[in-house]
Parts: sequence; structure tokens; C-alpha cells
Amino acid sequence: MVVSCKLRQDMKHRSERVVNLIKEELSKIIARELEFPDCLMTITSVEIDKKLSRAMVNFSVLPSLSASSGQAEKFEAVLKILENNRRHLQYLLMKKINIRQIPEIVFKIDRGLEAAANIEKLLIEAKIEEDKVS
Repeated sequence: MVVSCKLRQDMKHRSERVVNLIKEELSKIIARELEFPDCLMTITSVEIDKKLSRAMVNFSVLPSLSASSGQAEKFEAVLKILENNRRHLQYLLMKKINIRQIPEIVFKIDRGLEAAANIEKLLIEAKIEEDKVS
């Protein structure tokens, strides 16, 4: 029983180390290798399955102030660039990280920052309305 618990803990710690390593190294590789027009792409989190065969890379997009197109279009444009370069990014990650099998990278849009910005905007608008009433 103690051995199986220790084995699960070791696997959990290994998964956490692999996740952190993928996030750190992939962020560096993307910053060095890819360009995104009128926006900044950031990796918000990486989730990995138990077998360490697939890594879900969540990303968010911060548009520049001069950006004319909408946020949804920015997300889709960045996702297309990432998907088009996925194999090359995976190859560069394989060269950088020394593990037996590099997990397959899957990119996923993280709309958490966008939702937080919308909530903040609504709170500011509510405060302005409240101040008008007072």
C-alpha cells in the first residue's frame, strides 16, 4: 500500500515537472520562432494526461491598442498560426527537453482574461451609474 501511494506521488510530481518544463520552454520557443500581428500571445497553462502523451496548451491573446479587428478574430488568427506551426514547435521542444516521449501538443484558447476584462468593464460601468445616481 505504501509503495503504490509513493508511486502515485512520484508520477504526480513527474507530471507537474513535465508540465512546468513544457510551459517554460514552449513559451521561449514561441517567442523566438513566431510572430503574431498586433497582439501578444501568452501561454496561460498546460494540462497533461496521465500517460504523458498529450499536452493541452491553453493560451490567451492580449491585443495592442492600435488593433482594429475584434478579439475573437485575434484568437482565431493566433490559433491558426499555432496550429500551422505545431509540428515544428513540437520538434524544437523535443530537442530542448530530454524526456523519452514528447507529448502531442494541442492548442486551446483560454478566454479567462477576456472574461475578466469584461467583468471589470461591467463593474466600472456600474460604479459610474451609481455615482450618477448619488
